[in-house]
Amino acid sequence: MSIPKEPRQLMINLMYLVLTALLALNVSAEVMNAFITLDEGNKASAATVNSQLDQTVKGLKDLLNDDSKAKYRAIGPAVDEIRAEVVNFDSYVDQMRDLLLDAAGNMNKKVDEGDYTESYGKKVPRGQKNKDITTRILVDEKKGAELKAKLVEVKQKMIDSYTKLLTDNGQVFGLKKEEIDNRIQNIANNLPLKVDDETWKKGKKKSWEEFKFRQMPLAAVLPLLSQMQADAKSSEASLVNSMAELAGGRVIEFDAFFPVVSAKKSYLISGEPFEAEISVGTYSSQINPADIGIFVNGSKIPVGNDGKAKYTARTDGLGEKTLKLDAQVRNPLTGEVSKGSSTFTYEVGQKSVAISADKMNVFYIGVENPISVSAAGVSSNDLKIGISGGGGSLSKTGSNTWTVKVTSVTDDCKITVSAKDMNASKAFRVKRIPDPVAKLGNKADGEMGNGEFKVQKGLIAWLENFDFEARCEIQGFNLVKVSKREDPAEAPNNGGSFSGKASNLVNAAKPGDTFYFENVKARCPGDAAGRKINSLVFRIK
Repeated sequence: MSIPKEPRQLMINLMYLVLTALLALNVSAEVMNAFITLDEGNKASAATVNSQLDQTVKGLKDLLNDDSKAKYRAIGPAVDEIRAEVVNFDSYVDQMRDLLLDAAGNMNKKVDEGDYTESYGKKVPRGQKNKDITTRILVDEKKGAELKAKLVEVKQKMIDSYTKLLTDNGQVFGLKKEEIDNRIQNIANNLPLKVDDETWKKGKKKSWEEFKFRQMPLAAVLPLLSQMQADAKSSEASLVNSMAELAGGRVIEFDAFFPVVSAKKSYLISGEPFEAEISVGTYSSQINPADIGIFVNGSKIPVGNDGKAKYTARTDGLGEKTLKLDAQVRNPLTGEVSKGSSTFTYEVGQKSVAISADKMNVFYIGVENPISVSAAGVSSNDLKIGISGGGGSLSKTGSNTWTVKVTSVTDDCKITVSAKDMNASKAFRVKRIPDPVAKLGNKADGEMGNGEFKVQKGLIAWLENFDFEARCEIQGFNLVKVSKREDPAEAPNNGGSFSGKASNLVNAAKPGDTFYFENVKARCPGDAAGRKINSLVFRIK
């Protein structure tokens, strides 16, 4: 009557950590599909454990029907109570999954085919990349906090059921008080279902749900939820195993052992320490740490009371690094020693800085030039950004974005970035805003009907193919009218709108006349003085 724990399940934990690291680098369709595969693996492992658990509980209850086991019959109701709690928790998480799937899908209040699509030949949630839905529901609407409370509640109820069974019946089962206390303590400390309330605090997050779910795509949240369900099922199995042992069942069995690595980071900057916890696949809370041996690259490392060994190494040199892991476990019931091995690969890189202009790869005088700055392995809060040349100034607009303003033309306006053990810079050219094009109406020259010409109000300066919000103004021009058998008439004009003598010349236009707009000047943002731009010639028809 044993429930072998799934080695596959523990390896899935490692896959999730690696995929989360990949997510920070590039959320591609392949990564999203990998998260969906991980979710399916969690569910498959939980189903396998449940199937084995059903068989174990049936065998246990058959055993308890034997009169020789009458004193153990209180175990039956305790098993039923624990299993009911896990069923309720599993149903609650399924409802949470459905809520997220529908909210990111067709929003018809139920999960159906409309909430899914196909990616690389695989059926995936339609909103698998949606981060807003998960953040809104799980963080802003407090569903994540509710999930945490539910998780804590179901774990405590399982422990309470087990505690009550041993407190009320332990001596009847032939256990001493010290052994009863030890069993209860071991179960309470080692159930897989737990809430990590330390990591998010160290990361200076506002809450557990903020750390777990904010800006996480749906595809990454689903395996988190199924992992909780799998942990609940594994906890249920641990409790049933322990209670089956009380009735005389042989409950500690090992079919395969292998090291499982839970690394803080799978990508490190040179000089950062590699830190990881290494445990054994199929680890049982009833195993004495002295029966566990864990080796990294041939060296044995100490194992703690929780069955995990903490490993730290220097990260000298760049590139891919591989750890050769070996584990051996002695079965305390049979004395048999089982062994296994695996490898874990991580990568060591170096700090790098990316400085980019968000619109054009040049700074323009008179407008706000947005830039982005990021550094691999360095928090944006630790970066110091500066500017030199071009009369430049900086103002921060976001976590990794700034606005640059410049006042003088140069080929060497530098953005400098500094942090601990790192300095970088990038030079940009500074230019004036490009020359605008003077137009009458929407034309720069050519023929124009007499009526159309007379209704024009003046010249307009157009900035063409320029990505920034900027407007240039016409400062003035000289208008010359040439008519057949008449001397040319000339009129200066201040500003872009026709006025004075220039306005009279326009109003006197007739077919066959030619108008010359000469010495046209415009002034753009950042200009100290007006600039000469294109002339215009129109023949009136």
